[in-house]
Amino acid sequence: MKRTFFTSESVTEGHPDKMCDQISDAILDAILEQDPMGRVAVEVLAATGIVLVAGQVSTTCYVDIPKIVRETVRDIGYTRAKYGFDAETCGVLVSIDEQSTDIAMGVDQSYEDKEHGNGTDGLGAGDQGIMFGFACDETPELMPMPISLAHKIARRLTEARKEGVLNYLRPDGKSQVTVEYHDGVPVRVDTVILSSQHAPEIDIDTLRHDLEHYVIRHVIPEELLDDKTKIYINPTGRFVYGGPLADTGLTGRKIIVDTYGGYSRHGGGAFSGKDPTKVDRSASYAVRHAAKNMVAAGLAKKLEIELGYAIGVARPVSVHVDSFGTGVRSDQELEEILLRHFDFRPASIIRDLQLRQPVYRQLASYGHFGRDDLDVSWERLDKVEDLKKELP
Repeated sequence: MKRTFFTSESVTEGHPDKMCDQISDAILDAILEQDPMGRVAVEVLAATGIVLVAGQVSTTCYVDIPKIVRETVRDIGYTRAKYGFDAETCGVLVSIDEQSTDIAMGVDQSYEDKEHGNGTDGLGAGDQGIMFGFACDETPELMPMPISLAHKIARRLTEARKEGVLNYLRPDGKSQVTVEYHDGVPVRVDTVILSSQHAPEIDIDTLRHDLEHYVIRHVIPEELLDDKTKIYINPTGRFVYGGPLADTGLTGRKIIVDTYGGYSRHGGGAFSGKDPTKVDRSASYAVRHAAKNMVAAGLAKKLEIELGYAIGVARPVSVHVDSFGTGVRSDQELEEILLRHFDFRPASIIRDLQLRQPVYRQLASYGHFGRDDLDVSWERLDKVEDLKKELP
């Protein structure tokens, strides 16, 4: 028996980096709501008492960016200076330009359409890059167990704060889960780490008892915990100063939290603040959709797909499939099946997954994949029956 351990982390919506992701995606949503064809690439930096919004936007509509920033920060829960940040009094600086005409020229009409004039490929990719999609049968949502549990703990921590279950909690927080595997099968939770910002008056023993009872054990099934499971709650003993006061936040710095918790490879591109012509976002959603449906159809127990793109070119320049020896067909055959059933040109992805809708801010915390709490198109198992016809 091969015994291994794997660890993944998540962060709450009050973490400074996640706060910036949410602001970026709230601005994107506000633009897409009025102008579905808008081009958006917005970055946010948050530090003590200030939010800086910068980027490129081409749109026919007007949105009040400072208002969106304050509404998002308020909804997260930073509403008093003693929490380390205040939505009402923080400074908001905005530096927005139009999208580069050089980039727009490549996106508006693909290289293939320019060269061949057939008009069938539509948009070109908004940038070069590599994107990975992944699925496995470890959880009902077909996600790796470590990141799935870490997200659920972080989300429950926020619920306990916002619903008043533990009213001394404050917005910033982190979770981390280590899962033990036997021959690649998850069998138990080995370690849980949970850190939460809190009011200064709460004593550490009460906080540790409450977070274990109302958060950790509320989420993790009892059969995965045993007397050898290690639980660390606020291991420093104090976490009063949090948010941008304690740590500068930046859009796109939690790309592993956003995806598969490090269990699968990552191309390096962030999601938040980008409209769907950016394949960093849209192609990553498309290959998750493909991998999830193929695993659900029984073609593999674990599947990773890589796409490579060139800026301005519609069709991927490379496709790679790895089933880690779990496929019911060879990886080459799985690649052929993939390309028979899924179209990875940007215009097709945007159309098939309905990506011009304002759905993105809700994804900017607790992961973009495996979201059984949201009805997002790339998590739907709408290709399974067709893919089952490819079984040997």
